[in-house]
Amino acid sequence: MIFLRPEDDFPPIEMTNEVGLLAFGGDLTPQRLIDAYSRGIFPWYDSTQPVLWWSPDPRMVLFPENLKVSRSMQQLLKKETFRVTYNIDFKTVIKNCAEARREGQQGTWITGEMLKAYLELHRLGYAHSVEVWDGEELVGGLYGIYLQEKRVFCGESMFTRKSNASKYGFIHLVRKLAAEGVQMIDCQIYTDHLASLGAGEIPREVFLEYLK
Repeated sequence: MIFLRPEDDFPPIEMTNEVGLLAFGGDLTPQRLIDAYSRGIFPWYDSTQPVLWWSPDPRMVLFPENLKVSRSMQQLLKKETFRVTYNIDFKTVIKNCAEARREGQQGTWITGEMLKAYLELHRLGYAHSVEVWDGEELVGGLYGIYLQEKRVFCGESMFTRKSNASKYGFIHLVRKLAAEGVQMIDCQIYTDHLASLGAGEIPREVFLEYLK
């Protein structure tokens, strides 16, 4: 595993270890982060660790045409149960993602350093949020990095305060991205929740072809 100084470039992807860890160190400048996502690399670590950079193989992705919408979700969408907005309150969305409790996870990987970095990416137009509302109450949301030139959206995290709220927002987002010509949503690593929505694993080398 390679140690990165602020001035160092990322090593070749092929240098990841068996769990997909490529390097540690470096920084979270906008230039570093956009370069990372454009190469299929993302940061993931907690407050007790240095910055860790990952590129797992296989890679969990969702092709918009493979989106699965259950009958129960179809009914919620038909009834317009929630209201969905985009980039209205990025800061509150990422803060709620940081505070969300997740099974098998202690603490959060969205550290203060990460939060500051992604707020800057949002200001620059790279980090996007989805807000899900029940009346005037924010009940769910998600955020990610939109590589518009590559037609790829890199999902980062989501939260929910009401049943199905984050899923509702995710489905809206996938349909919106499909209409904009996005070819793939990067989901990074496998979860049952993402698989239930139609995401699946592909070889990393295939994933990287979409980023060229």
